[in-house]
Amino acid sequence: MGHTLLLEIGLEEMPANVIPSSIDQLKKKTEQFLQENRLSFGTVSTFSTPRRLTVQVENVAEKQEDKSESVKGPAKKIAVAEDGSWSKAAQGFVRGQGMTVEDIEFKEIKGVEYVFVEKFTEGLPALEVLKGLQNVVTSMNFPISMRWADHTFRYIRPIHWMAAMLDEEIIPFSVLDVQSGNQVRGHRFLGSVATIPTASEYEKTVADEYVIADRNKRKQMIAEQIQHLAADKGWSVVPDEELLNEVTDMVEYPTAYYGSFDEEFLQVPAEVLVTSMKDHQRYFSVQNEQGELLPYFIFVRNGNENHIENVAKGNEKVLTARLADAVFFFEEDKKYTIEDFLAKLNQVTFHVKLGSLAEKTKRIQLIASTLGKMVGLSDEELNLVERAAGIAKFDLVTSMVDEFPELQGVMGEKYALMQGEKPVVAQAIREHYMPTSSEGELPASNIGAVLSIADKLDSVMMFFAADVIPSGSNDPYALRRQAYGIVRIILDKQWPFSLKQLLGQLKESLPYPNEDVKNGFEERTADIRRFVKDRVRQVLQTKNIRHDVMEATLKSEQEDLCLLVETADVLEAHHEDEDFKPVIESLTRVLNLADKASEEWAGEKPIIRDTLFETVSERELAEALAKARQRQSESQNIGEVYETLAKLHPFIDSFFDENMVMAEDQDIRKNRLAMLSSLAELILSFASVDHLVIK
Repeated sequence: MGHTLLLEIGLEEMPANVIPSSIDQLKKKTEQFLQENRLSFGTVSTFSTPRRLTVQVENVAEKQEDKSESVKGPAKKIAVAEDGSWSKAAQGFVRGQGMTVEDIEFKEIKGVEYVFVEKFTEGLPALEVLKGLQNVVTSMNFPISMRWADHTFRYIRPIHWMAAMLDEEIIPFSVLDVQSGNQVRGHRFLGSVATIPTASEYEKTVADEYVIADRNKRKQMIAEQIQHLAADKGWSVVPDEELLNEVTDMVEYPTAYYGSFDEEFLQVPAEVLVTSMKDHQRYFSVQNEQGELLPYFIFVRNGNENHIENVAKGNEKVLTARLADAVFFFEEDKKYTIEDFLAKLNQVTFHVKLGSLAEKTKRIQLIASTLGKMVGLSDEELNLVERAAGIAKFDLVTSMVDEFPELQGVMGEKYALMQGEKPVVAQAIREHYMPTSSEGELPASNIGAVLSIADKLDSVMMFFAADVIPSGSNDPYALRRQAYGIVRIILDKQWPFSLKQLLGQLKESLPYPNEDVKNGFEERTADIRRFVKDRVRQVLQTKNIRHDVMEATLKSEQEDLCLLVETADVLEAHHEDEDFKPVIESLTRVLNLADKASEEWAGEKPIIRDTLFETVSERELAEALAKARQRQSESQNIGEVYETLAKLHPFIDSFFDENMVMAEDQDIRKNRLAMLSSLAELILSFASVDHLVIK
């Protein structure tokens, strides 16, 4: 019967946002340690609170698995001296394996004999092996870390205790001056130090000390308490998974209760109140049946119900001060017009290399206008886009957004409506920040969608032009997320246009902040296109598209993002067709030989001359190519494009069977390469099929 392993790292309170990733890391590192050390095991459970990261492993083996292996040494000619004695190389090899020359045998590999020894390693007892868990603890890494006392060792927070047990036995090791043991600390205020009788009784032991160690149970407790409280009061609580997760990782023993605030604060936009409660105080807001905000909030205490009314009063006092500030900022902002705020944008730097927010606004207007025409907006919509783009950033210099940055766009919409802007313009101001996360909500309106793309595209283009380009994991201005947002919006709206064409139009008309940025944009236009285009990869990954299909799609010359996704879908759908392999082989053969056309034509544009055809297959391929080009120009249906290319397959095969492409006659050779070059251009406008893996 297997044993139960327990490892707990006890710490000072950790930030809530690092706990989920940290406990996941501890689980993976523990599993990896057990696997590498040949200790079989069963289920791995995790527990986490602000003060502990814990893994519990069931069915751990009594000892390591024995290990038998055939170890290869030097070649026989090196191992055996001329007089037949063992060389120093052979003796050193066996000594390093803990064996003697009597254990040597020879095995032949590819005609060469090598020294081998059959090595048997008996597995160590589990308790001995598990002392190495010290390395699991110290190998943890975190997004933020600190040193304490006079130690140079860095960790997320100071380690105060460690519990390491195999059943009832302590696994002895230490980290700094902390020795592992069988004791853990309970809730900071309600519990005390507890001794764990056996590893399998961990959860019950800490529960007796007011610690709900299972995160899922703690989360469920909070959700149920909130719902019961809301039902008792006749309230409705808007589900907020993000806030629920954060609060779960802030407490060890949760108790939900409520507080209230003065109704006069309800004059402030509801978004301001909700943001104040959620982002600053971690409170849940409540509504009536009509969805109107009520002057109450629900908070979760890290403790029991004792004196909870006093805790509620303290929370009310803190929130009242925060809301009073919000009312003040709201009233102050109402004293100014949108034009007053726009004037201030000249004094706010967007980036030291890229000028002010006022300059960014002008660029956004131009990009939005150009894009709007390209996607077919009406004249009325274009006028609305121009107005929305011209005032989109005004709320960034309001007092409210300065205090609550999370409300950018939201307050822009509120203030725009208050000052008589058209609702669709106000909506676009809010929507142009969408999506606010990788998979966040997208703009609903066409005006908002165009404005959002324009804003994000300006950031990507200008930062690339200024040589501020993401590298590795370094992306301080979230350009990858912004580019992914552009892609998602375009796909959502199914707007067909060429990214290359858009950037080409903008290159000549953009008001650049300086000459260096202008030159940088001209140099990096292709890089910008590739960067945005490569974000389609994330979309394809969510659709579980094969890796080789993604590569073939993204390496194509296609510039329409919607058609890229359709291409991947079509290739995925045809991948199991009976004729897929021969079709792709034919098209790939064309691509492989077409590269020679550029060498042969030396920079000239390849020209196909039918007067130089020598065989019927040449003429038939040329005719089929002309028809394929015509069909492709008449249809944007990617499925039809694939079928058109597939129909070229027999003509291509006949051409290669009957003709020597690299003919001795230079004119004939150049003519055949010109045809392959033209055909390759057609293929690459669909996909770079040579990246496809076919069997």
